[in-house]
Amino acid sequence: MGFFADSLSRIKPSATIAVTDKARELRAAGRDVIGLGAGEPDFDTPDNVKAAAIEAIRAGKTKYTAVDGIPELKAAIVAKFERENGLSYTPQQVSVGTGGKQVLFNALMATLNPGDEVVIPAPYWVSYPEIVALAGATPVIVTTTEDDGFRMSAAALEAAITPKTKWVILNSPSNPSGAAYSEEAIRALTDVVLAHPDVWVLTDDMYEHLVYDDFVFCTPAQVEPRLMDRTLTLNGVSKAYAMTGWRIGFGAGPVDLIRAMAKLQSQSTTNPSSISQWAAVEALQGPQDFMAANQEVFRQRRDLVVSMLNQANGIDCRMPEGAFYAFPSCRGAIGRTSAGGRLIDNDQAFVTALLEEEGVAAVHGAAFGLEPFFRVSYATSVEALEEACTRIQRFCGGLS
Repeated sequence: MGFFADSLSRIKPSATIAVTDKARELRAAGRDVIGLGAGEPDFDTPDNVKAAAIEAIRAGKTKYTAVDGIPELKAAIVAKFERENGLSYTPQQVSVGTGGKQVLFNALMATLNPGDEVVIPAPYWVSYPEIVALAGATPVIVTTTEDDGFRMSAAALEAAITPKTKWVILNSPSNPSGAAYSEEAIRALTDVVLAHPDVWVLTDDMYEHLVYDDFVFCTPAQVEPRLMDRTLTLNGVSKAYAMTGWRIGFGAGPVDLIRAMAKLQSQSTTNPSSISQWAAVEALQGPQDFMAANQEVFRQRRDLVVSMLNQANGIDCRMPEGAFYAFPSCRGAIGRTSAGGRLIDNDQAFVTALLEEEGVAAVHGAAFGLEPFFRVSYATSVEALEEACTRIQRFCGGLS
């Protein structure tokens, strides 16, 4: 009998973190590496948010807080949902965690039993199936296609639901594909869920403010208010406010669920950082005008990256509606050999050879449940993106 828990064997380490670490190691060894693996904005946290955190420290707001959030932050979150999403919650319906990942973790660990199923469209953020598996439940993966815009159809959702289904996880705009669901597309899915009274919706809206062109963001509980009592609406300050390291995520849902999540959090981390919470209050209540400027920068980068990737031999990249990722297909490179003599037999071999031969770090599609693709983050400077895409073009041009 081994020392470690069986549950640990059910999960894999985060592939996105692994790629970032590998790029860091190569850089430390003197290699010229452009990292396109990280899922975080390259913008700095706004100055007013930093100032609020410093003020909180000076004012001695450095003690334990309520387990799942200070009242001031819960009030700011309630106001955010009302103002931006037309959703009416009470502070008792809000949970604040150490990043969106903890909120997700709490919700799934507090509700899943062995044998339960969770429907997850692929490509998916790497942590969804892993947390489901850690809870002893079964991830049911619904594979989407490029032709569907990487979106799960109502028919595919209906086919995936069984009497064991407990949750459907939706992420729009999506990490890794950047795909986003329109109001019409969400309504088609909520209609399916309405017909299954025991199925709940967990919606990850972390990239809400990063949508482009004329796309209008909406969230399931907003589209279908009848699902309010079985929807957890998850969001946070990481992406929109460039606060990844501050670790503040939040969710809103039925009081019983929020209470169960708080019970779990009380025995794990207790409260999120008090200082980060006060910073998040200012983020949500302070000026929001910087977002439009950031959005425009991201849109320009997206257009550049998609255009340059589509000029690479064997690469095909659709235009994402949101987030800061492109998810190109490398199908045209499979079965070929790189200039450095490596056989490209799958997308992992593609990104490995790309890193080793050209110093560009990306994440293979299999990590997100869909092959043969790779994820490129364009949350970095135009100069770095142009150089990285030039290297990708050169790498693909050298395939034989």
